Amino acid sequence: MGSKENVAVNLLLERLERRYALRVLWALRDGHPQTFRLLQDSVGGITPNTLNTRIKELREAGFLDHGSDGYIVTASGQDLLKRLSDIQAFATRWSAARARK
Repeated sequence: MGSKENVAVNLLLERLERRYALRVLWALRDGHPQTFRLLQDSVGGITPNTLNTRIKELREAGFLDHGSDGYIVTASGQDLLKRLSDIQAFATRWSAARARK
């Protein structure tokens, strides 16, 4: 992987590593819009200030948008979530293997 690719991966991971960023995206993965309050409840444990900050960052990154019915994941965000779904399958297998030990 070249340095440009490393920079892009590092930039993406920096955005996604921020507290609750992935949980906000994950809460919207079904494609249904959510109001601020519903999104806060879906994420769980997030303060309004932190949610506002994450929404702003995820919108600036092009992963979220706000429509007439609430917050939605953009096409780019859906693409990212599709790729992250492999992690869900891995996590399920990994967790089951750990439970057997």
